This record gives sequence, C-alpha cells and structure tokens, in this order.
Amino acid sequence: MMRQIYLSSALATALLATPATADTTLQLVEVITSPQRTEVLEGMIKKFEAAHPGVTVEVTSLPWGQAFEKLATMVQGGQIPDVVEMPDRWLALYAGNDQLVDLGPYMQSWDGAAELNERAVQYGSYVRDTMYMIPYGFYLRAMFWNKKLFEQAGLDGPPETLEEFVADSAAISKLEGKYGYCLRGGTGGANGYVMMMANMMGHDDYFDAEGNSSFASPEAVKGLQLLVDMYQQGSVPRDSVNWGFNEIVAGFYSGTCAMLDQDPDALIAIAERMDKDDFAVAPMPLGPAGKSFPTIGYAGWAAFKASAHPEESWQLIAHLSSRESNLEWAKFVGVIPIHKGAEQDPAFQGEQFAGWFTEMNDARWKPTVMPTYLEEFAYFADVMAVQNGQEMLLGQRTAEEVATEWADYFTAAQKKWLEAR
Repeated sequence: MMRQIYLSSALATALLATPATADTTLQLVEVITSPQRTEVLEGMIKKFEAAHPGVTVEVTSLPWGQAFEKLATMVQGGQIPDVVEMPDRWLALYAGNDQLVDLGPYMQSWDGAAELNERAVQYGSYVRDTMYMIPYGFYLRAMFWNKKLFEQAGLDGPPETLEEFVADSAAISKLEGKYGYCLRGGTGGANGYVMMMANMMGHDDYFDAEGNSSFASPEAVKGLQLLVDMYQQGSVPRDSVNWGFNEIVAGFYSGTCAMLDQDPDALIAIAERMDKDDFAVAPMPLGPAGKSFPTIGYAGWAAFKASAHPEESWQLIAHLSSRESNLEWAKFVGVIPIHKGAEQDPAFQGEQFAGWFTEMNDARWKPTVMPTYLEEFAYFADVMAVQNGQEMLLGQRTAEEVATEWADYFTAAQKKWLEAR
C-alpha cells in the first residue's frame, strides 16, 4: 500500500463553498492506481487544498489487483475513508449496506450539477435511483487494431463481425511470435465474457420478468465457447489466461497481439509507445444478429456515511467533479467526460476515438451496463469470473458448466433484488 500526504500552504478564496474548519484531515482512497495517474490526482488535490485553507487530504493508493479485498478489509476494520474512488461494480455492495452518502441534496445547491450530461446523472444514480456517486467518466469497450500486423497477415481492415474477428485472429496468429487477440483472462476479465455472451445472444436482457438469468442459454454458452476455442487453438497468447489490464495493453503496444478490446484509458500507454499512424480504434465486431453490446462502465467519487467531515468530503467531490478538473482528468485517464459538450474538445477528435463514437451514435451498437445494481455483482466480477474463466480456458470445466453456475448465481441475486423491491 502506498500512502501519500499533501499539506497545503497557499491561502486562497474557497472555490466551491465555505472553507472547512481548520486542521481538517480527509482520507481519500484511490483504487485504480498507476504512478502517472496518482500524480495527476495529486495536482487536483493540491488545488483543492489551496482553496480550502486548513484542510489536508491524505491519499491511500491501492493496487488495482487487490483493491477490492483491501478496501473491504479497511472498511470492516473501521479504517473507513471519507472519499473513495468507486468503480461501478462495487457501488451496489456499499450502497446496499447503507454505507454511502446520498449526494443528491448537496447537488441541489451546486452550480456544477446543471452541467452534468444525462449519462452522468443516470449512472451516478443507477443503484436505488439515488445519487451515491458522481461518475468521473465512462469506460466503453472498442477494438484497437494494429495496422502493420493486419497488413503483414494480408488483411485490409479491422473485423466487422465476430466471424471475421475469429478468422482474422487465426490468420495473424500464423505470423511467427504473433497472436490475433489480447485476451484478458485475469482480473477484469468479466467484461469480455459478458460482452461475448450478449453479442451471441443478440440482446442484453440479462433476466426475464421472473428474474431468471439468460446466461445459461445456448447462445450465451456459444459466446463463452468462442473465447475458449480461440485460447485453446492458439489465437491468443498462452499466458493471457493470467493477464490483467497492464498485460493486455503491453501485449498490444509491444506488437505481440494485433487486437485489443479496451476502454479509452488504454490510449494513455499505447499512444506513448506507438505511432498514431500504426493503430486505430474500430467499433466492436457485430454478432450474428447484426448487433453488438460493448460494455460501458464507469467509476467516480463517493463519500462514506461514517465520515466525520461530510461537508468537506462533499466539497472535495465537487472540486474533483468540476468541469475544469474533470476535463483534465478525462484527457489523462482516458474516459469519456461527464459534462455537456466536453466531447467537442480537440483531445477527443481523430481516428483513435472513432470507434467509441460510432458505438455511441450507431443503433447497431448498444452500450450495455452489466447488472452492477446487484450487491452480488462485485464478487462475481472480481472473484468468480476470474476463477471460473481460467478453469474454462484451461479445459478444467466446460463453457456450459460455467455458464450454468453463473446463471444460477445471478438468478438467485435477481430474485432477491426483486423481492426486496
């Protein structure tokens, strides 16, 4: 665990609200961590401290691979932060346990609320129709593709369908030391599995009216089997069964893999190491029904009810969520920003963002939100999907067995949720 403390020395007029009481210390936990990312957050926090004399923000940066367990341990042990970087899939867990602050009343007197776009409000209040967080941006999957490797394999463009995706991956994998696709079999692999299941089903209705999960349907099983076949037939690196975010991104910019489905945040590392003319971003391939369901996720800032400094916690969230701060953050972190009109900024124009905007504007692509409103989703995403997915890729269990277990798990969770409502 890395802990960094910043002490403000500048005195300035408060930007957001009445200055907090002197000698206030706020604890902020960052969970999607990298050194460069933390450095940007540091700068934003220093501006907040300068505008709020007497306030210190103490930052704890958790390594992403263990962040879910480490934050849970902190909260259970009474080391509850004031403000936390909250991924969408953890929101229902903490909100369901009545541990998060409803930010809605604070937003009523915040000028920045009117500038938030529709998605920011929609997803920030996705759980219980209550604004438990302010998202700082959206992660939407699209397909990075390496132009040079495609050319070497005799291919003239990115795949438009899943059938072409499989065929192109196989063709590229015939090149010595190269693979078609960077599979994410480790932490964070849930998105890829769910996306392929929905694409093969041709819809993202994860439950019927009675709460039964669609994950055990024959079409959903085919989605999982597609990835299993690609792994076992050598279209993806053998060690990708353990790959997380850093490994798949490195696999792409190093030229090991020709394709990578990822969010805009992958552009940070890729743009630093590849010439912009050597890669582009295409929309996700279409499934058999002519539709695709790229997962859209988000993270944001939330406050714990246990905080002894609720007003100051809100002031910090409002500062981080302001148009100026959020645009700076979105450009660096690589997310679609939360304010109206922000996508018109030159930073979001060009070939490298084309795939995401196609998905946002073409009806054949429907960004899908996984059932993160269920308290049980966090455990599925961070534990079950990883363990079961690896068992499936390695041939220890069949795709049908895994899909059935997931369907049973989510059916029980959905019916519990329906009963509670």
